[in-house]
Amino acid sequence: MEIEINDAGLVERIGSGDRASEAEFCRRMVPRVRLYGLRHLRDSAAADDLVQQVLITALEALRAGRLREPEKLASFVLGICRVTVLDQYRNTQRKQRLLEQFGGELNELFAPSPPDLDQERLRGCVQGLNERERSVIVMSFYDEQTSADVADFLGISESNVRVIRHRAVHQLRHCMGVSL
Repeated sequence: MEIEINDAGLVERIGSGDRASEAEFCRRMVPRVRLYGLRHLRDSAAADDLVQQVLITALEALRAGRLREPEKLASFVLGICRVTVLDQYRNTQRKQRLLEQFGGELNELFAPSPPDLDQERLRGCVQGLNERERSVIVMSFYDEQTSADVADFLGISESNVRVIRHRAVHQLRHCMGVSL
């Protein structure tokens, strides 16, 4: 039967390079740090990321012997949690301010310019499709209907709608002189 060591003993062993003590430290702290993350970040993935960041930071500090009061290990880890979450909030706010300040300019710089579209030619190409193809294209792209909705309306299968749409788009590309 193994005797559980206290926090101060655990810190001392980690400082001396004991890998088993590091594993024990992680086993003890993961649930606490994850719960802190879930409460403050309200996201499971973010809480998991917090666990990794906090454990790495804490283990580096413990290996270097930077914890002055080893009996306060849990408080030390909680402090790292707080600082890490605050840093995440600050970074998010800083990014948001930068996006508000410069986002419009960045969008203009990096936004792809829309291709010149000959509306009359497109109208003629769409009119050149047969009635079913034209219906599928209009309902899919103009009315933004799903394949299931188009299939229900036209009384055909959903897979048939996808085939008709694919072929009609190919015909429109050919008619417009677009090659992909």
